Amino acid sequence: MGVLRVPEPSVGARILGTGVYRPSRVVGNDEICARIDSSDEWIRRRSGIVSRRFAAQQETVITMAAEAARKAVAQAGIDPGEVSMVLVATMSFLEQAPAAAPRVAALLGARGAGGLDISAACSGFSYALGLADALVRSDQARFVVVAGSEKMSDIVDPTDRGAAFLFGDGAGAVVVGPSKEPGISAAVWGCDGEQHRLIAHDRSWLELRGGQGPWPYLRMAGPEVFRWATRMVPQISRQALQKAGVTVADLAAFVPHQANARIIDAAARSLGLAAHTVVARDVETAGNTCAASIPLALDQLLSTGQVASGDLALLVGFGAGLTHAAQVVVVP
Repeated sequence: MGVLRVPEPSVGARILGTGVYRPSRVVGNDEICARIDSSDEWIRRRSGIVSRRFAAQQETVITMAAEAARKAVAQAGIDPGEVSMVLVATMSFLEQAPAAAPRVAALLGARGAGGLDISAACSGFSYALGLADALVRSDQARFVVVAGSEKMSDIVDPTDRGAAFLFGDGAGAVVVGPSKEPGISAAVWGCDGEQHRLIAHDRSWLELRGGQGPWPYLRMAGPEVFRWATRMVPQISRQALQKAGVTVADLAAFVPHQANARIIDAAARSLGLAAHTVVARDVETAGNTCAASIPLALDQLLSTGQVASGDLALLVGFGAGLTHAAQVVVVP
């Protein structure tokens, strides 16, 4: 019997470029409050959110991901034809088949690349980044596009007082490629499926068959999710730091999923971040963009000069499932 040939593993992979797409329509809290019993002051106090973006009809999960990916590929300095795999993390893509990723690859011009959607909710980008790192290091792919893209305005009830003010639309992407030194640490990830109902659609899509059932909106048990997140984020953050062989003091940036400012602040306090460590707060003007929030927030820190190439950043995703994932990366 013959012996199968497998690729030689490489030393490391790293993020080579970032890109984002933010819809042009800015939605302030007053517009949200017109449909729920709330106020701008209450929303800011509960979430830290001042505004968010809502996508227009022609701005889809696919088109937003493709535009973010195009920018990331350009920043990485590679040709779209060199991309081996496109991974799209999303929880708001409303089509079962075909997946979004092959269509993103087509729009990007990544002909011949593989395409795969990742469904891990707000942890999706971190999951996809971990997979991209493994693909590159195992030499199964040379350049991987990882995009988080969400149109949450399609799946969130605009009259839901507990959730309508939280979510926004947008996309962020990175290119992962080979590196002489590791630039993405091993991911720490997991889930607690027994608590899946804490963030879930309120009914099956099957109930829409025949046009009889109401739209299946995403619902969230806010207080329970808050307690879980404020406990889990510091826990997996410390595990990720230990796995990466670095300390809190080594971090230039803390980039958690932009769920709301209270969770971000609680996690930052628990970790005891150094004074020089910048905490991503893209949530203030982007809202909770689920799988898109980490790449959007990372790009915002880069574009405003708050972090520099070569810095270390801790990325932490957490959300429906209940899923969680974290890793330390070298900033591109």
